[in-house]
Amino acid sequence: MKMNKKLIGLGLAVVAILSLGACSRSSQSSSSKVKAAIVTDTGGVDDKSFNQSAWEGMKAWGKENKLKEKTDYTYFQSKSESDYATNLDAAQNKGFNLVFGIGYNLHDAISDAAKANTKTNYVLIDSEVTGQKNVASVLFADNEGAYLAGIAAAMQTKTNHVGFVGGVKSDTITRFETGFKAGVASVNKGIKVDVQYVGSYNDATNGKGIADSMYSSGADVIYHAAGASGTGVFTAAKDIDQKLSADSKDKVWVIGVDRDQTDEGNYKATDKESNFVLTSTIKEVGTVVKDIANDQLDGKKFQAKTTTYGLKDKGVDIVTNNLPEKTKKAVESAKKDIIDGKITVKDGVKNK
Repeated sequence: MKMNKKLIGLGLAVVAILSLGACSRSSQSSSSKVKAAIVTDTGGVDDKSFNQSAWEGMKAWGKENKLKEKTDYTYFQSKSESDYATNLDAAQNKGFNLVFGIGYNLHDAISDAAKANTKTNYVLIDSEVTGQKNVASVLFADNEGAYLAGIAAAMQTKTNHVGFVGGVKSDTITRFETGFKAGVASVNKGIKVDVQYVGSYNDATNGKGIADSMYSSGADVIYHAAGASGTGVFTAAKDIDQKLSADSKDKVWVIGVDRDQTDEGNYKATDKESNFVLTSTIKEVGTVVKDIANDQLDGKKFQAKTTTYGLKDKGVDIVTNNLPEKTKKAVESAKKDIIDGKITVKDGVKNK
Protein backbone atom coordinates (compact mmCIF):
# COMPACT_ATOMS: atom_id res chain seq x y z
CA MET A 1 0.00 0.00 0.00
CA LYS A 2 2.83 2.37 0.85
CA MET A 3 4.45 1.63 -2.48
CA ASN A 4 1.18 2.27 -4.28
CA LYS A 5 0.79 5.57 -2.48
CA LYS A 6 4.30 6.56 -3.48
CA LEU A 7 3.65 5.60 -7.06
CA ILE A 8 0.41 7.48 -7.07
CA GLY A 9 2.13 10.49 -5.55
CA LEU A 10 4.91 10.32 -8.10
CA GLY A 11 2.42 10.00 -10.93
CA LEU A 12 0.50 13.04 -9.75
CA ALA A 13 3.75 14.99 -9.49
CA VAL A 14 4.70 14.06 -13.07
CA VAL A 15 1.25 15.06 -14.31
CA ALA A 16 1.55 18.35 -12.46
CA ILE A 17 4.98 19.05 -13.94
CA LEU A 18 3.82 18.18 -17.46
CA SER A 19 0.72 20.32 -17.03
CA LEU A 20 2.82 23.23 -15.80
CA GLY A 21 5.11 22.87 -18.82
CA ALA A 22 2.13 22.79 -21.18
CA CYS A 23 0.68 25.87 -19.53
CA SER A 24 4.03 27.60 -19.84
CA ARG A 25 4.26 26.87 -23.61
CA SER A 26 0.65 27.90 -24.10
CA SER A 27 1.33 31.14 -22.26
CA GLN A 28 4.37 31.86 -24.44
CA SER A 29 2.50 31.22 -27.69
CA SER A 30 -0.47 33.38 -26.76
CA SER A 31 1.48 36.35 -25.41
CA SER A 32 3.86 37.87 -27.94
CA LYS A 33 6.52 40.48 -27.22
CA VAL A 34 5.76 41.81 -30.71
CA LYS A 35 2.22 43.00 -31.25
CA ALA A 36 1.71 43.90 -34.88
CA ALA A 37 -0.99 45.82 -36.67
CA ILE A 38 -1.67 47.13 -40.13
CA VAL A 39 -3.46 50.37 -40.90
CA THR A 40 -5.04 50.10 -44.31
CA ASP A 41 -5.46 52.61 -47.06
CA THR A 42 -9.05 53.35 -48.06
CA GLY A 43 -9.34 50.15 -50.13
CA GLY A 44 -9.64 48.01 -47.01
CA VAL A 45 -8.55 44.43 -46.27
CA ASP A 46 -11.04 42.97 -48.75
CA ASP A 47 -9.96 45.05 -51.76
CA LYS A 48 -8.73 41.89 -53.54
CA SER A 49 -5.48 43.74 -54.04
CA PHE A 50 -2.82 45.62 -52.07
CA ASN A 51 -4.39 45.89 -48.60
CA GLN A 52 -5.75 42.36 -48.74
CA SER A 53 -2.30 41.00 -49.56
CA ALA A 54 -0.85 42.81 -46.53
CA TRP A 55 -3.52 41.42 -44.21
CA GLU A 56 -3.07 37.90 -45.58
CA GLY A 57 0.63 38.17 -44.77
CA MET A 58 -0.14 39.39 -41.27
CA LYS A 59 -2.60 36.54 -40.67
CA ALA A 60 -0.07 34.00 -41.94
CA TRP A 61 2.50 35.40 -39.51
CA GLY A 62 0.06 35.14 -36.63
CA LYS A 63 -0.96 31.60 -37.51
CA GLU A 64 2.63 30.37 -37.93
CA ASN A 65 3.56 31.76 -34.53
CA LYS A 66 0.35 30.64 -32.80
CA LEU A 67 -0.66 34.18 -31.94
CA LYS A 68 -4.10 35.51 -31.17
CA GLU A 69 -5.89 37.72 -33.66
CA LYS A 70 -6.98 41.09 -32.22
CA THR A 71 -4.68 40.59 -29.23
CA ASP A 72 -1.29 39.95 -30.87
CA TYR A 73 -2.10 41.10 -34.40
CA THR A 74 -4.93 42.98 -36.04
CA TYR A 75 -5.86 45.59 -38.62
CA PHE A 76 -7.38 49.05 -38.48
CA GLN A 77 -9.43 49.84 -41.57
CA SER A 78 -9.43 53.36 -43.01
CA LYS A 79 -12.58 54.46 -44.79
CA SER A 80 -11.14 57.87 -45.62
CA GLU A 81 -7.82 59.69 -45.34
CA SER A 82 -9.02 61.35 -42.15
CA ASP A 83 -8.94 57.91 -40.50
CA TYR A 84 -5.18 57.42 -40.90
CA ALA A 85 -4.04 59.40 -37.86
CA THR A 86 -6.94 58.14 -35.75
CA ASN A 87 -6.17 54.52 -36.58
CA LEU A 88 -2.45 54.94 -35.95
CA ASP A 89 -3.24 56.46 -32.54
CA ALA A 90 -5.63 53.61 -31.78
CA ALA A 91 -3.00 51.01 -32.67
CA GLN A 92 -0.44 52.61 -30.38
CA ASN A 93 -2.91 53.10 -27.53
CA LYS A 94 -3.89 49.42 -27.68
CA GLY A 95 -0.28 48.34 -27.25
CA PHE A 96 0.69 47.41 -30.79
CA ASN A 97 4.41 48.11 -31.10
CA LEU A 98 4.97 47.22 -34.76
CA VAL A 99 2.62 49.12 -37.03
CA PHE A 100 2.46 48.89 -40.83
CA GLY A 101 1.03 51.73 -42.92
CA ILE A 102 -0.25 50.20 -46.15
CA GLY A 103 0.18 52.70 -48.96
CA TYR A 104 1.94 55.93 -49.77
CA ASN A 105 -1.08 57.96 -48.69
CA LEU A 106 -0.15 57.21 -45.07
CA HIS A 107 3.24 58.94 -45.41
CA ASP A 108 2.50 62.06 -43.37
CA ALA A 109 0.41 60.24 -40.77
CA ILE A 110 3.15 57.63 -40.23
CA SER A 111 5.83 60.30 -39.93
CA ASP A 112 3.81 62.24 -37.36
CA ALA A 113 2.88 59.13 -35.35
CA ALA A 114 6.51 57.97 -35.27
CA LYS A 115 7.68 61.32 -33.89
CA ALA A 116 5.05 61.20 -31.17
CA ASN A 117 5.62 57.53 -30.25
CA THR A 118 9.35 56.84 -30.39
CA LYS A 119 9.09 53.43 -28.71
CA THR A 120 6.76 52.11 -31.42
CA ASN A 121 8.26 50.88 -34.70
CA TYR A 122 6.53 51.78 -37.95
CA VAL A 123 6.81 50.37 -41.46
CA LEU A 124 5.59 52.44 -44.41
CA ILE A 125 4.74 50.52 -47.57
CA ASP A 126 5.13 52.20 -50.99
CA SER A 127 6.65 55.46 -49.80
CA GLU A 128 9.70 56.69 -47.95
CA VAL A 129 10.22 58.38 -44.61
CA THR A 130 13.84 59.26 -43.90
CA GLY A 131 15.71 60.45 -40.83
CA GLN A 132 13.46 58.76 -38.25
CA LYS A 133 14.95 55.91 -36.23
CA ASN A 134 11.65 54.09 -35.77
CA VAL A 135 10.41 54.10 -39.39
CA ALA A 136 11.35 51.56 -42.05
CA SER A 137 10.28 52.20 -45.64
CA VAL A 138 9.47 49.56 -48.23
CA LEU A 139 9.33 50.22 -51.96
CA PHE A 140 8.64 47.84 -54.85
CA ALA A 141 10.00 47.92 -58.40
CA ASP A 142 6.47 47.68 -59.80
CA ASN A 143 7.79 48.88 -63.15
CA GLU A 144 9.58 45.54 -63.59
CA GLY A 145 6.46 43.42 -63.10
CA ALA A 146 4.43 45.85 -65.19
CA TYR A 147 6.95 45.53 -68.03
CA LEU A 148 6.24 41.80 -68.17
CA ALA A 149 2.49 42.53 -68.12
CA GLY A 150 3.04 44.84 -71.09
CA ILE A 151 4.70 42.04 -73.05
CA ALA A 152 1.78 39.72 -72.28
CA ALA A 153 -0.78 42.35 -73.30
CA ALA A 154 1.05 43.17 -76.54
CA MET A 155 1.25 39.52 -77.55
CA GLN A 156 -2.42 38.91 -76.71
CA THR A 157 -4.12 41.91 -78.33
CA LYS A 158 -5.85 41.35 -81.65
CA THR A 159 -6.75 45.01 -82.11
CA ASN A 160 -3.32 46.54 -81.42
CA HIS A 161 -5.03 48.55 -78.71
CA VAL A 162 -4.65 48.02 -74.95
CA GLY A 163 -5.49 50.03 -71.83
CA PHE A 164 -4.09 50.97 -68.44
CA VAL A 165 -6.39 52.03 -65.60
CA GLY A 166 -4.64 53.65 -62.63
CA GLY A 167 -6.03 54.52 -59.23
CA VAL A 168 -4.55 57.88 -58.23
CA LYS A 169 -1.66 59.62 -59.96
CA SER A 170 1.42 59.08 -57.81
CA ASP A 171 4.99 57.82 -57.95
CA THR A 172 3.76 54.31 -57.20
CA ILE A 173 1.25 54.14 -60.04
CA THR A 174 3.65 55.96 -62.35
CA ARG A 175 5.96 52.94 -61.96
CA PHE A 176 3.16 50.64 -63.11
CA GLU A 177 2.17 52.84 -66.05
CA THR A 178 5.75 53.42 -67.23
CA GLY A 179 6.75 49.77 -67.02
CA PHE A 180 3.58 48.60 -68.77
CA LYS A 181 3.99 50.99 -71.70
CA ALA A 182 7.66 50.02 -72.06
CA GLY A 183 6.76 46.32 -72.12
CA VAL A 184 4.12 46.87 -74.79
CA ALA A 185 6.55 48.91 -76.91
CA SER A 186 9.23 46.22 -76.61
CA VAL A 187 6.93 43.93 -78.61
CA ASN A 188 5.30 46.40 -80.98
CA LYS A 189 5.71 50.17 -80.85
CA GLY A 190 2.61 50.54 -83.01
CA ILE A 191 0.22 49.31 -80.31
CA LYS A 192 -1.98 52.04 -78.86
CA VAL A 193 -1.98 52.29 -75.05
CA ASP A 194 -4.93 54.15 -73.49
CA VAL A 195 -4.15 55.54 -70.03
CA GLN A 196 -6.80 56.82 -67.63
CA TYR A 197 -6.98 57.34 -63.87
CA VAL A 198 -9.98 56.75 -61.63
CA GLY A 199 -8.87 59.32 -59.06
CA SER A 200 -9.59 56.87 -56.25
CA TYR A 201 -8.71 53.37 -55.08
CA ASN A 202 -12.23 52.73 -53.89
CA ASP A 203 -14.57 53.66 -56.75
CA ALA A 204 -15.54 50.53 -58.68
CA THR A 205 -18.33 52.37 -60.50
CA ASN A 206 -15.96 54.87 -62.07
CA GLY A 207 -13.45 52.09 -62.72
CA LYS A 208 -16.11 50.22 -64.69
CA GLY A 209 -17.06 53.34 -66.62
CA ILE A 210 -13.46 53.90 -67.72
CA ALA A 211 -13.05 50.24 -68.71
CA ASP A 212 -16.36 50.29 -70.62
CA SER A 213 -15.11 53.28 -72.60
CA MET A 214 -11.75 51.65 -73.38
CA TYR A 215 -13.29 48.36 -74.49
CA SER A 216 -15.88 50.11 -76.64
CA SER A 217 -13.15 52.15 -78.34
CA GLY A 218 -11.27 49.02 -79.35
CA ALA A 219 -8.99 48.01 -76.48
CA ASP A 220 -9.15 44.27 -75.85
CA VAL A 221 -6.70 43.98 -72.92
CA ILE A 222 -6.73 46.26 -69.85
CA TYR A 223 -4.16 46.28 -67.06
CA HIS A 224 -5.38 47.89 -63.87
CA ALA A 225 -3.41 49.26 -60.92
CA ALA A 226 -6.37 50.76 -59.14
CA GLY A 227 -6.99 48.82 -55.95
CA ALA A 228 -10.68 48.24 -55.24
CA SER A 229 -11.58 50.56 -58.12
CA GLY A 230 -10.17 47.84 -60.34
CA THR A 231 -13.09 45.55 -59.52
CA GLY A 232 -15.05 47.69 -61.96
CA VAL A 233 -12.65 46.66 -64.75
CA PHE A 234 -13.44 43.00 -64.07
CA THR A 235 -17.16 43.76 -64.14
CA ALA A 236 -16.85 45.54 -67.49
CA ALA A 237 -14.98 42.59 -69.02
CA LYS A 238 -17.48 40.09 -67.67
CA ASP A 239 -20.41 42.06 -69.12
CA ILE A 240 -18.85 41.73 -72.57
CA ASP A 241 -17.47 38.20 -72.44
CA GLN A 242 -20.52 36.45 -70.99
CA LYS A 243 -22.39 37.32 -74.20
CA LEU A 244 -19.73 35.60 -76.33
CA SER A 245 -18.40 32.09 -76.79
CA ALA A 246 -15.36 31.34 -74.66
CA ASP A 247 -13.01 31.35 -77.65
CA SER A 248 -14.56 34.31 -79.47
CA LYS A 249 -12.15 36.56 -81.36
CA ASP A 250 -13.94 39.48 -79.69
CA LYS A 251 -13.16 38.31 -76.16
CA VAL A 252 -11.64 40.97 -73.90
CA TRP A 253 -9.08 40.45 -71.17
CA VAL A 254 -7.99 41.89 -67.83
CA ILE A 255 -4.53 41.86 -66.24
CA GLY A 256 -4.73 41.84 -62.46
CA VAL A 257 -2.46 43.54 -59.95
CA ASP A 258 -0.74 43.05 -56.57
CA ARG A 259 -1.97 39.47 -56.05
CA ASP A 260 -3.14 36.62 -58.26
CA GLN A 261 -6.56 37.83 -59.38
CA THR A 262 -7.33 34.87 -61.63
CA ASP A 263 -10.44 33.93 -59.64
CA GLU A 264 -11.92 37.37 -60.32
CA GLY A 265 -12.07 36.43 -64.01
CA ASN A 266 -14.24 33.33 -63.74
CA TYR A 267 -17.44 33.62 -65.79
CA LYS A 268 -19.90 31.61 -67.87
CA ALA A 269 -19.62 32.17 -71.61
CA THR A 270 -22.43 31.22 -73.97
CA ASP A 271 -20.93 27.76 -74.45
CA LYS A 272 -18.92 26.91 -71.31
CA GLU A 273 -17.22 28.14 -68.16
CA SER A 274 -14.21 30.33 -68.86
CA ASN A 275 -11.85 32.97 -67.49
CA PHE A 276 -10.76 36.36 -68.82
CA VAL A 277 -7.76 37.13 -66.59
CA LEU A 278 -4.70 36.92 -68.83
CA THR A 279 -2.21 37.29 -66.00
CA SER A 280 -1.58 39.23 -62.78
CA THR A 281 1.46 41.09 -61.56
CA ILE A 282 2.34 40.10 -58.02
CA LYS A 283 3.49 42.47 -55.32
CA GLU A 284 4.66 40.47 -52.33
CA VAL A 285 3.36 42.90 -49.72
CA GLY A 286 2.13 40.06 -47.54
CA THR A 287 5.49 38.29 -47.62
CA VAL A 288 7.34 41.49 -46.68
CA VAL A 289 4.92 42.14 -43.80
CA LYS A 290 5.41 38.59 -42.52
CA ASP A 291 9.21 38.71 -42.89
CA ILE A 292 9.59 42.02 -41.04
CA ALA A 293 7.28 40.85 -38.25
CA ASN A 294 9.25 37.60 -37.93
CA ASP A 295 12.54 39.50 -37.72
CA GLN A 296 11.19 41.53 -34.83
CA LEU A 297 9.80 38.44 -33.12
CA ASP A 298 13.25 36.84 -33.44
CA GLY A 299 14.80 39.81 -31.66
CA LYS A 300 16.59 41.32 -34.65
CA LYS A 301 17.40 45.03 -34.59
CA PHE A 302 14.78 47.19 -36.27
CA GLN A 303 16.19 48.53 -39.53
CA ALA A 304 15.11 52.14 -40.08
CA LYS A 305 16.04 52.21 -43.75
CA THR A 306 14.50 52.10 -47.22
CA THR A 307 14.44 48.72 -48.98
CA THR A 308 13.34 48.25 -52.60
CA TYR A 309 12.11 44.83 -53.70
CA GLY A 310 12.20 43.89 -57.38
CA LEU A 311 12.17 40.76 -59.53
CA LYS A 312 15.65 39.80 -58.34
CA ASP A 313 14.52 39.98 -54.70
CA LYS A 314 11.25 38.16 -55.48
CA GLY A 315 9.39 41.23 -54.27
CA VAL A 316 7.47 41.48 -57.54
CA ASP A 317 6.55 38.78 -60.03
CA ILE A 318 3.99 37.75 -62.63
CA VAL A 319 1.56 34.83 -62.93
CA THR A 320 2.14 32.75 -66.06
CA ASN A 321 -0.39 29.92 -65.65
CA ASN A 322 -2.95 31.26 -68.15
CA LEU A 323 -0.51 32.61 -70.72
CA PRO A 324 -0.21 30.96 -74.15
CA GLU A 325 3.07 29.04 -74.38
CA LYS A 326 4.72 31.49 -76.78
CA THR A 327 3.82 34.43 -74.55
CA LYS A 328 4.93 32.59 -71.44
CA LYS A 329 8.37 31.96 -72.95
CA ALA A 330 8.73 35.61 -73.97
CA VAL A 331 7.74 36.81 -70.49
CA GLU A 332 10.08 34.38 -68.75
CA SER A 333 12.94 35.37 -71.06
CA ALA A 334 12.41 39.07 -70.33
CA LYS A 335 12.15 38.34 -66.61
CA LYS A 336 15.53 36.60 -66.69
CA ASP A 337 17.08 39.47 -68.63
CA ILE A 338 15.83 41.99 -66.06
CA ILE A 339 17.19 39.92 -63.19
CA ASP A 340 20.52 39.51 -65.01
CA GLY A 341 20.73 43.24 -65.70
CA LYS A 342 20.42 42.93 -69.47
CA ILE A 343 17.19 44.92 -69.45
CA THR A 344 16.73 48.01 -67.29
CA VAL A 345 13.14 49.13 -66.89
CA LYS A 346 12.75 52.84 -66.16
CA ASP A 347 10.23 53.75 -63.48
CA GLY A 348 9.21 57.19 -64.75
CA VAL A 349 9.60 58.77 -61.32
CA LYS A 350 11.26 62.18 -61.46
CA ASN A 351 13.48 63.92 -58.90
CA LYS A 352 14.57 60.72 -57.22
